[in-house]
Amino acid sequence: MENEIARKKSQLQEWAESIVIAIFLALVIRSFVIQAFKIPSGSMIPSLLIGDHLLVSKFIYGIKIPVINKTVVKFKDPKRGDVIVFICPVDRGKDFIKRVIGLPGDKIEIINKKVYINGKPYPDPHAHHSDPRIYPREISPRDNFGPVVVPPNKYFVMGDNRDSSYDSRFWGFVDREDILGKALIIYWSWEKPFYHIRWSRIGKIIH
Repeated sequence: MENEIARKKSQLQEWAESIVIAIFLALVIRSFVIQAFKIPSGSMIPSLLIGDHLLVSKFIYGIKIPVINKTVVKFKDPKRGDVIVFICPVDRGKDFIKRVIGLPGDKIEIINKKVYINGKPYPDPHAHHSDPRIYPREISPRDNFGPVVVPPNKYFVMGDNRDSSYDSRFWGFVDREDILGKALIIYWSWEKPFYHIRWSRIGKIIH
């Protein structure tokens, strides 16, 4: 009887240790390696759709201390065209996803929806426009903006759905320390109201 009780205690201890280790590894992976995000809005259409679920690399730009969000090891800086997840500058309780357009030191200007970087037209291959109207800068910065120079350690970001994106045109720059990671791949996708699965999007690499 005592041997049987001892075996049960040993099994329970092993299970408990396995659960603790699994939770610890999951927290480490989520904090430092990969995190899942869901697209809640249409600001990145057509590149990313509402209902896309993404895996985001949290270590590609460096290693951060969780909670205080301080980079302790820096690997590389975001490049123009990267799709990044970051802490929203005007609502730090939310994470946003946008595309990097302007790097530190770049001069950014938008004239009649066309982006200019350092005085030259930007090819902007991912830009999508759904509204033919062009607003003057006195009404909205959406279609006519700047010029502004991106400060050190800051980035100018925009949604691919240019006419329906709340981005750097409206609230300014993203701080390097607030960048959480780079979007890598769509691992799941469905659309409401019937949660139709978009099989063709699963496994799509994000460019």
